[in-house]
Amino acid sequence: MNSSSHIARNTLLYIILLAFTPLPGFADAFKSDWDEKDRPWVGAEYWAAPLLDWRLKDGQLECFVSGNNHLVFLTTHEAIDGAEGYQVSVRLGRFETEDTLAVENGWAGFRFGIKGELPDFRHAALFGKGMEAGVRTDGTLFLGKKSSSKKVDPSGEVTLLLTIKDGIAKLVATDLQGESVVIESVIDRMASVGHVALVCHRDAPVSKNKAGASARKRTVAHGGDVRFWFDDWRVSGPQISSYQERAWGPILWTQYSLSRGVMKMNAQLAPLGNDRPEHAILTFGGTNLKVPIDPLSETATFRVENWDDTRDHAFTVRLPGFESSWSGTVRKDPVDKEELVVAGFTGNTDYIFPDSRIVGNVTKQDPDVLFFSGDQIYEGVAGYGIQRTWDTPVETVMLDYLRKWYLLGWAWKELLRDRPSLFFPDDHDVYQGNIWGANGRNSKTRGGFVDGGYTMNPIWVNAVQRTQCGHMPDPYDPTPVDQGIEVYYGDFNYGRVSFAMIEDRKFKSGPGTVLPAKGGRADHVRPEDVDLKTWNPRTLDSPEAVLLGERQLKFLDDWSADWAKADFKCVLSQTIFSNLANYHGGNKQFLVADLDSNGWPQSGRNTALEVMRRGFAFHYAGDQHLPSIVHNGINSWGDAGFSFCVPSISAGYPRSWLPDVEGRPVQNRMEPGLENTGEYLDGVGNFVTVYAIGNPEEENRKDSPETLGHDKSSGHGIVRFNRVKREITMECWRLLVDVDNPRPGDQFPGWPKTISLEDNYGRQAGAWLPTLKIEGMERPVVQIIDEVSGGIVYTLRIGGNEFRPKVFTRRPHTIVVGEPSEGRVEKLVHVEPTEDDKAVIKVMVH
Repeated sequence: MNSSSHIARNTLLYIILLAFTPLPGFADAFKSDWDEKDRPWVGAEYWAAPLLDWRLKDGQLECFVSGNNHLVFLTTHEAIDGAEGYQVSVRLGRFETEDTLAVENGWAGFRFGIKGELPDFRHAALFGKGMEAGVRTDGTLFLGKKSSSKKVDPSGEVTLLLTIKDGIAKLVATDLQGESVVIESVIDRMASVGHVALVCHRDAPVSKNKAGASARKRTVAHGGDVRFWFDDWRVSGPQISSYQERAWGPILWTQYSLSRGVMKMNAQLAPLGNDRPEHAILTFGGTNLKVPIDPLSETATFRVENWDDTRDHAFTVRLPGFESSWSGTVRKDPVDKEELVVAGFTGNTDYIFPDSRIVGNVTKQDPDVLFFSGDQIYEGVAGYGIQRTWDTPVETVMLDYLRKWYLLGWAWKELLRDRPSLFFPDDHDVYQGNIWGANGRNSKTRGGFVDGGYTMNPIWVNAVQRTQCGHMPDPYDPTPVDQGIEVYYGDFNYGRVSFAMIEDRKFKSGPGTVLPAKGGRADHVRPEDVDLKTWNPRTLDSPEAVLLGERQLKFLDDWSADWAKADFKCVLSQTIFSNLANYHGGNKQFLVADLDSNGWPQSGRNTALEVMRRGFAFHYAGDQHLPSIVHNGINSWGDAGFSFCVPSISAGYPRSWLPDVEGRPVQNRMEPGLENTGEYLDGVGNFVTVYAIGNPEEENRKDSPETLGHDKSSGHGIVRFNRVKREITMECWRLLVDVDNPRPGDQFPGWPKTISLEDNYGRQAGAWLPTLKIEGMERPVVQIIDEVSGGIVYTLRIGGNEFRPKVFTRRPHTIVVGEPSEGRVEKLVHVEPTEDDKAVIKVMVH
C-alpha cells in the first residue's frame, strides 16, 4: 500500500464505511473476519479455488498465485428470489512488484448470481456461473459486458461497491487518490439470484497434459502477474439470506473403524499453517485424548485399545484455539444384528458433486459400514489441473491433493460421522492413470505402464494414504515396501463379518517388465496386436508376474482359517479377479484384453482365488466403471467364489462388457433375455460366470449432470450379510432412484441376487466325509485338512450342529471341530471318505 496516501485513505474508508453499513433489519448481513490470521485455509464460510493459491496473511486475503478463474466462494450467504436488492463491497489491491507496468491482462472483483446446474450450494461453488463485475489490470471497470472508459489506479488500493436494486446493477470503484468510476447495467431479476464470490483472474490459456487433466504452471512471484489482496468483504441487503449451518471447518470430518476392541479415528483438518495447534483432542465419556497433528496430511489419528464395543459412544473432536468442534457417534459392534449392511462405492468424479442423490439414498438405507474401493478422487476434480512432485514442492502438491480429497468429505461427512468406513486408495488417488505398484518401486516412466511403480514422491504417497487409511485397523505386517511406502492390508472384524483388506495394486508387476514389447500401451491388447483366430490369451500369463505378492498371500492364508467371532468372510479390494471391460470409451473401442484388473496375471489370480475360497470368501470391489456379479472359476466355471463390482459414484470414462456383440462363445445363460450373461472365457482366458452386468446406455442424455451420470451407469452397491439365513444379497442401485419407493429398473439388470455362504467355494465335491453331529456347541468352526498334502482344504463356521464335509480326493483327512480361538476343539484324524450318505460321526466339544 502507498503510505503517502494515508490521510486520503482514512477519509475514504470513513466514507465507504458509512456507505457499507448494513441497513437496520438486515440480520443476515455478512462481513469477513481475517484479522490476525496466517494460514492457507481462508475460513469456514468459504470455498477457495484453488486452495493452494489463496492464503490469509497479515490480516488480509491474498491470491498470491496468478492464474485463471481464482475465486473465493461465499457458502454461508446467498441472494434469494422473492426479495429485492443487496450490495457487495470489498477493498482490494495489486501486489507491489518491481515491474508494475508489465501487467498481464486480468481482473479482480465479484461474481454474483452464481448458480449451478444442480440445486446445491456446493455444486455451485465448483461449477456455478454468474455475472461478473470488477476492475481490470489496466484500471477500467466492467459490469457484465459493459466497460468503462474512465480508469482508477489499480496499482494501489481500490474499493469496489456493487449495488443491485430495482433491476439495476451498479459498480462503483474508488482508488486512494479519490478517483471514482461508476458503471451500471440493467439486469434480469434472476441474474441477481444466487451466490457471490471474490475473483482474481488472469487471462491466459491452459494447456493439457497427456493424462487429460489440466497442466498448470503456478506463478507465485513474478512482476506483472495478476495477483491481488482483498479485505473487508461485506454482503448485505433484503435479498441476502444466511445459512450458518453451511460453515465448515477447521475440523472437516472424521473417519473411524472399530475392530477386535480397537477404535481408530482420523480427524481431517483444514490446512492451518502458522495457526495450526500442536495437537487435537478427542473427548468420549470422561476421557480426553490428545494426539499430534500431522502437518503434511493435516490429520490427527487417534487409537484407543480396550474400547467398550458393546454400546454407542458419543465423541467430540476439538482444536485448541478454535471455537468450532466436530461431534459424532462410534456405534457399538452390531454382533447381535441379524443382517450386516455394507454400502460400496468407487470412481468419484465431480460432475454430479455433491452426490446428493446417492448420499440421500444411502442415508435412507442406513448401512453399518461404508466401503470406498478406490478413485476417491480423479486428477481433474475441483478443476485447475494438478501439481506433480517432480517439479513442485511436496507441501504444495499435498495442498493440491487435499482440495480434491475435501470434496469427498464435503459430500459424505454426515454419513462418515457415525459409522465405520474403509478407504482403499487406487491409481487416480495417487495421480496415476493406472498403477502396477511393483512393491513400491520408483517408476522411471512417470506413467508406470512399462516398469511399474509409483511416479510421485513417496513422502506424498504416504501422506495420501494417511488421509484415507489412517483410521483403518492396524496392518497385518506393517513393514513398508520399497521407498518406505507404507501398507495397510490386514483384517477388519465387525458385526461378525471378517473382512480381509488387500492391496491389489501395490505389489503387482508392471506388464512391460514381464511381457514382450509391443506397440501401443503395454497393458492393452488390441485387435491389431494379435491374430484373433489363433491367439491364445494364456500366452499373457507369466510365472514371474506378481499380483498380490507373498506377504499378502500369507495374510490371506492365515485369515481364511481364522473364524474367531465371524460368521462370514469377505475380501475387500480395489478391483475384481476378471477382465470383463472389453469395450472402452465413448466410441466403444474394442480391446482383446485389458491387464488393469486382477484377471491378470492369470497364475497370480488363480492362486489368490484358491486361498480365498478356502475360507468361503465373498469378494467386494470396484474400479472397473462397470458393475458386475461374477462367479469366478479356476479350473472350471464357478469353482471359486463370487465377486461384486460396484458402479461408479459418478462414472467418467465408460466401459462395457459386450461379449454377445462380438460373438464370444457362451453357455448356460443366467436368465432368458439377460444379455451378456452366462459362462464365458474373459479377455485373458479366465473362467467367468457372469450373473449380472450394468453396461452404460447406448446414448447418454445430457439435459442435466445427473441424467448423464445415470445413463453412464453411476450408482452404488449394497451387500447384506444375513447370518441367520447364511445368505449374501447383492443390490446395485442406479443413480436416479428413490430407495424408499423402488420401481422396476431401479437396480441394474440381474440385481438383486442372493447367494448362500457356501456358494463361495463352488468346486464340486470329489468325495464326501461322514456327516458330523456335534454336541456341546452350536455353530462351531469346522476345518478340513488333507493328511497327504498337509494343507488346509477349507475352514468354515457351519450353520448349526450338523454338517457333511465335501472333499476333493479320496485320501484320509483330519477334521478339527470347535472354537479354536477359545481353545475348545476336538480333532478327528484318519477320516476316510465314504459313499454311505448315512454314515455319521458324533463329536462332543468340551
